[in-house]
Amino acid sequence: MSTAPAAGGDELGQAFQVDLRGVVDLLARHLYSGPRVYVRELLQNAVDAVTARRAHEPGAPGRVRLRPLDGGGLEVTDTGVGLTPDDARELLATVGRSSKRDLDLGVGRTEFLGQFGIGLLSAFMVAERIELESRSATDPDAPGVRWVGHPDGTYDLTVLPRDPSDPVGSTVRLHPRRDMEHWTAAETVAALATEYGALLPLDVAVEVPLGNGETAWRRVTEHELPWRATYADDAARSAALVRYAERTLGFTPLAHLDLDVPLTGLTGVAYVLPAAVPPGGGSTHRVHLKRMLLGERVDTLLPGWAFYVRCVVDADGLRPTASREALYDDEALLVTRDALAAQVRAWTLATLQAGGRLAQEFVRTHHLALRSLALVDDEVLDIAAQVLPFETTDGTRTLAEVRDAVGTVVHTTSVEEFRRVAPVARAQGLLVVNAGYVYDGDLLARLTGRRGWDVRALRTQDVAQVLGTLEPERELELIDVVPAATAAVRDLDCEVVVRRFEPDDLPAVMLDDREDQHRREVERTVQEADDLWGGVLAGFSGTPAAARRLVLNDANPTVRHLLAGAHRPEVFAAGLRSMYVTALLLAGEPLRARDAQTMTTSMSVLLQAGLGATDPDEEDAR
Repeated sequence: MSTAPAAGGDELGQAFQVDLRGVVDLLARHLYSGPRVYVRELLQNAVDAVTARRAHEPGAPGRVRLRPLDGGGLEVTDTGVGLTPDDARELLATVGRSSKRDLDLGVGRTEFLGQFGIGLLSAFMVAERIELESRSATDPDAPGVRWVGHPDGTYDLTVLPRDPSDPVGSTVRLHPRRDMEHWTAAETVAALATEYGALLPLDVAVEVPLGNGETAWRRVTEHELPWRATYADDAARSAALVRYAERTLGFTPLAHLDLDVPLTGLTGVAYVLPAAVPPGGGSTHRVHLKRMLLGERVDTLLPGWAFYVRCVVDADGLRPTASREALYDDEALLVTRDALAAQVRAWTLATLQAGGRLAQEFVRTHHLALRSLALVDDEVLDIAAQVLPFETTDGTRTLAEVRDAVGTVVHTTSVEEFRRVAPVARAQGLLVVNAGYVYDGDLLARLTGRRGWDVRALRTQDVAQVLGTLEPERELELIDVVPAATAAVRDLDCEVVVRRFEPDDLPAVMLDDREDQHRREVERTVQEADDLWGGVLAGFSGTPAAARRLVLNDANPTVRHLLAGAHRPEVFAAGLRSMYVTALLLAGEPLRARDAQTMTTSMSVLLQAGLGATDPDEEDAR
């Protein structure tokens, strides 16, 4: 409902055409992240009003002043286009409506929260009452207008006499709710205005107390975007950008690179993090739209592999979501993301190819990120093979160094497998790469079959062939002992083999045979399948051996004592089963319940044999 205003300052109470309580609840609880965004919305309204005035007056001043009021409250004044009484009725009587006149007033932004009325009503999250006084810059003869909004869903619209000396523009006064005074305090307003509006191309200032009853205006905006400002030389520019990162992001970057996507009007800087971050955690970025802060942790600007950089950017051609705290996922964002990814990738390749201290520090800090990128990029994969560190049985090596040293890159598929074979392989000069860490197995799989690379997983035969064989006389001595040893651990799906190898203080090593495990899986499938498929699969199964091989070191004194005790079957079996569990522990494998029970039972037998005791209950009875 709207009626013509009375002349001479008469007030007419009119009702909103929306349920104000419902709108405010929607804004506060379901759309905005919190009350703090009210400063952003008031600033955005002021920026749009100044932009609209400059469309008519290119040299019009662009000032926004935020002044906390005595006793609480906040006053925001701008030198924008202002409102006539008709403008006020159209914009404030029906929240969210857009018309051609909105474009003339600078409030016709297409995104939902860009509407002037919604932006103003967001202040009800902290205010009990909102006052707006405005005078139009486009109609010098139009009277001024005062609008007062109340939380009960009503407003008052008053026409003010026009004085030629009255400045044009708008002033918004907020009277805070009893529990929200802290949101309009001077330091809070200054902090929020700096956070959201530091890069605005206007003169934005907040009045802050100096003490002794005095105040001063604190400017919160910078004249230029830090990455587009003019500096004395490259060193001065680099130092300024580092200081900006320290001030806004809270860290000193390892390096930085310029970003530019003309298609969407994006410019900015990507900062390389000084410390490693977990893979898959995603990267977040500080994003401005038309120099107004959208958010400090926007996570859709770069692909997942680029989690080693944080960006600060400003864009004209990207759309915000309804909350104006994230980017709308559309074709413009997709194009921008691809362009930024290409620029980060190009810097990464150039840095690694150039070598030097920065490249070494980057690899040392962000090797996981480089591994992640190498999984999706062949060119990066080739460089990664030259520079990435891998754990091997001959210390830390790159894959290229391993290839140059032995020709074939042999690798384990798990950390446990590497720990199991590393002592023996190291002593025998067998170079094995540990590919059990995140990304490493997939990275080596991508290298398999590429020109100039021979890459394969470690096989049992690789270790077995470097283990020393026994003298014929010793083999004859153990001709009956070895089958007995295998029988003692057969229920553990294990076979016993005796060899001589270094180091001699290692009693045993556990080897997994993946081919035999595969055959055993086929055998189980054959037993569970019907006659038709069972017959087909039977041709692939063969005769499976034990899944594991416990290789006893005949050079170890403990092992030789154990093998000499085969004439005492119970003690012999207990010793072998203890050796089995010891080999699992040395390999870094977690003990299963069955393995723990095996160790407990074996220890009991060995203690009884060593101490000459019988059952403890029988001893107590004596």
